[in-house]
Amino acid sequence: MEARIIHALRDIAGTEAVHADDESREAAAGDKWFARTVPDVVIFPDSTSVVSEVMKIASRENIPVTARGAGHGYVGGCVPAKRGIVLRTERMNRLKEINEGDFVAVVEPGVITGKLQDAAREMGLFYPPDPASLKDCFIGGNIATNAGGPRCLKYGVTRNYVLGLEVVLADGTIARVGGRTHKNKVGFDFCGLFTGSEGLLGIVTEATLRLLPLPPSRAVLSAGFSDMAAAAAAVQAVFAHGFLPSALEIADRFTLDAARAYGGGKIAIPPGEAHVLVETDGQEGAVNADAGALATLLKNAEALSIESAMTNEGCENLWELRRTFSASLKATGLKKLNEDIVVPRGKLVELVEFGAELGQRYSVVVACFGHAGDGNIHVNLMVENPDDPAVQERMSEALDALFASVLRMGGAITGEHGVGLAKKRWWPQAVDAGSHELHRRIKAALDPKGILNPGKFL
Repeated sequence: MEARIIHALRDIAGTEAVHADDESREAAAGDKWFARTVPDVVIFPDSTSVVSEVMKIASRENIPVTARGAGHGYVGGCVPAKRGIVLRTERMNRLKEINEGDFVAVVEPGVITGKLQDAAREMGLFYPPDPASLKDCFIGGNIATNAGGPRCLKYGVTRNYVLGLEVVLADGTIARVGGRTHKNKVGFDFCGLFTGSEGLLGIVTEATLRLLPLPPSRAVLSAGFSDMAAAAAAVQAVFAHGFLPSALEIADRFTLDAARAYGGGKIAIPPGEAHVLVETDGQEGAVNADAGALATLLKNAEALSIESAMTNEGCENLWELRRTFSASLKATGLKKLNEDIVVPRGKLVELVEFGAELGQRYSVVVACFGHAGDGNIHVNLMVENPDDPAVQERMSEALDALFASVLRMGGAITGEHGVGLAKKRWWPQAVDAGSHELHRRIKAALDPKGILNPGKFL
């Protein structure tokens, strides 16, 4: 990047906020996926006005700009594929307001999701979205990917909690969309448009988020089953009997075995080759009644064991198993290809059966766990010798087969992580020609020079 441009950026953001050294640039080159591209310069803005002025320069000079949150994504979404500028948002980390009367929080994009939840909880309020990386990930990244988590079964995903946004467009224009009311039908739903847009349409610099009353009671049930078919049938039975838990998770044999090895006996793991975790919340009397009824239901569904907890500490202990799955699979030494596919709820058993078939067909271990309640299952191909060209070709074919099957079921190639770079290859199959053209037109209208997060699925 030309020295004159770096000088201009430093005049705007401050010398200490603009980094062109190798270490800073390398640190902004990738996320949790393998792809990496080193940007030309990294900027740490501390205000909307700085972001706006940076974008004016970038637009004038036709420089690519990629916004970056905490870098905990799994699809290369914040990889600066065309180099240019990376805007790191960690200095924009102010939790500006939590309002008990309006049930809203106003935050900057660098606020850590878990810290927002903790601050809301201290005031008797509740921010439900709970991605697995909530202790590290930023609200801005959650908005970019429309993040979910286990509780989205009952409470919905990030989009359901975005009431208003302040967004900087590609030419530096600052736009405030939505508001702080829980109903708003003034103009188009731009909050919905920007949420999940993966940084291709604008840069979020402030978000007004909907909060709920904090449920006073919760219960968790952990059950072991003989196999995934029995566990999937139990999941269907929960809905068939009229329950809508706050979370409903499932895991297969390989995932449980990895957790057994990883936990070293410190984590309670039920017997069997499959696991179901159910959480319910609400008023104490209703929660107690639901927990008892769910225990009976799981027993009738032939659970091998059932453990329940009614206190917050006990519930967290039962959740500990679920939260170790990703780390325990990594600890096997195999390369984990994590695909966050989604199928309609009624296709859960079919997906489980297909996962077993996929493993046999391509000689790979397939580990499945995730959000059974809404069909968002993390199908992990556990790969040995991932650098072997023959293995890479076989896994590429396996992923082709996986996504083709998911789409045949009426599912989606991503439920939480986004398309990014990792799923760019399957984007043309995932949407029809009309939808692709609609995406292209919106991108062209808001970012005519194509400088925002270029190189991704559009």
